[in-house]
Amino acid sequence: MRSFAAPLALAADVVCVLAFVVIGKIDHDTGTAVAEVAGIAWPFVAGLLLGWVVTLAWRNPFRVWPVGAFVWAITVAGGMTLRLFTGENAPWSFVTVTALFLAATMFGWRAITLALTKRRQRVS
Repeated sequence: MRSFAAPLALAADVVCVLAFVVIGKIDHDTGTAVAEVAGIAWPFVAGLLLGWVVTLAWRNPFRVWPVGAFVWAITVAGGMTLRLFTGENAPWSFVTVTALFLAATMFGWRAITLALTKRRQRVS
């Protein structure tokens, strides 16, 4: 499992971003075609990848602090910045919902993973 830890953790973060986009598109009835989802998701995936590089997240991808916190912050800030540079809007309501959803999911899967790991270590 250890050799797959970082790729699985990265995949979990990408799933968080994609879930945010798909849920938003369904909620706003704007379609969920792959190209439409990719068009909204790419700035946040790019921010996520930047966050992973800046934090060296692959070294300990399950840590909520500081890894998860900084990956989340860079994902949100980077995604919003790229949206604005490409001519998309980023109203405060969108920024807030994005930040809260990604915080809940990106911190959430890490917290669950750490709790399960600690529980498994206690049982062993």
